[in-house]
Amino acid sequence: MATNPDSLIREQLLDRRQRLEQAATAGLAGPQVARLIREVDAALGRMETGAYGLCEVCHEPIERDRLISDPLARFCLDHLTPGEQRALESDLDMAATIQKGLLPKPLFRLGGWEAAYHYEPARIVSGDYCDLIPAGGGDFYFILGDVSGKGVSASMLMVHLQAMFRTLIPLGPPLSELVGRVSRVFCESTLPTHYATLVCGRAGRSGEVEVCNAGHPSPLLIAAGGVTLIESTGLPLGAFCDEQFATNRVRLDPGQAILLYSDGVSEARDASGRMYGSDRIRDLVLGGPRRGVGGLIEGCLRDLAEFRQGVPIGDDLTILAIRREVVAA
Repeated sequence: MATNPDSLIREQLLDRRQRLEQAATAGLAGPQVARLIREVDAALGRMETGAYGLCEVCHEPIERDRLISDPLARFCLDHLTPGEQRALESDLDMAATIQKGLLPKPLFRLGGWEAAYHYEPARIVSGDYCDLIPAGGGDFYFILGDVSGKGVSASMLMVHLQAMFRTLIPLGPPLSELVGRVSRVFCESTLPTHYATLVCGRAGRSGEVEVCNAGHPSPLLIAAGGVTLIESTGLPLGAFCDEQFATNRVRLDPGQAILLYSDGVSEARDASGRMYGSDRIRDLVLGGPRRGVGGLIEGCLRDLAEFRQGVPIGDDLTILAIRREVVAA
C-alpha cells in the first residue's frame, strides 16, 4: 500500500481524470468538464516537473491539508484572490459552527456521575474529538481523541470518528470490539498517513469504568491518596486495519475523578520553548479533585495560562474531567 502523500494525491488526480473522461464520453461534456480536465492535467504536469504543491505567487509550499482536500490548489492561503478568501472564510465559519454544535453539553450529569470539558481549537476548526454519549441504565461513554494533522482535513476526520462511534455504540458491542471496529473503518476509509490517538471509556452506575487507550496520553485517575496513570492498551486508531485492542478496568469511589487531555495541553510551550509536560499536570491534580469537575478544569487552565505567559497555543487543546459524585448523607 502506498504511504507517500504525493503518490496518494497523484492517484486522486488520475481517478478524477478518469471520471471526467467518463462524463465526457457519456455526453456530459461542457465548458466546466473541459476546464476541470485541463486543471487536472496541469496538476499532473506540475508533479512531473517538481512544481506541484508550490504556490504560483510566492513559490512556498501550499498547506498540506489543503492539497489533500483539494489536489487542484495552486495558491497558498496568503495569495488567494479576494473572492477565494471570502469563500474560504465563509466555509470555515460554517465548519466551526457545525463542529461546535456537535460537542456535548458543557455540563453533564448521569447515573451518579458528572463531567465537564474545555475545547479550544488552535485554528478556526479543531482535529480534537470530545464526546459524552449516554448508553442506558445510567451508563455512558466518554471519548477524547486527537486526529493527526491540523485544520480542515483534521476536523473532517474528527466528524468521521464521531459519526462512527455514535452509530456503533447503540449496537452494544464490547468496548474493545467497538474501538477495533472504528479503527478498521477509519483505516480503510482514510489516507495511510492519517491516524488518531484516542481514549474511549464506559462508566457505569456502580462506579466501574472500562477504558481503552489507543496511543493517547495516559488519563489520570485522581483520588485523595494520589494519582494513577491509566496506561495505553494499543496503537493509535488507523495504524493497522486489523489491529485489536485491550482494555483496563478501574473502580471509582465517590469523589474520585478521571482527567483526560490532548497533547495540545502537555506539549504547550512558554516563551523560552520549554514544554508544559504531563508531569506538571499530574503534580497539579495531586491531592484529589477538591472542587468538582469544573474546578478541576479551571485549575488546569489557569496553571497552563500562567506557564505560557501569553504564548498562543500551537495545537488544539482539550481537557475532559469525569467524576463520581458524592452522595449527600
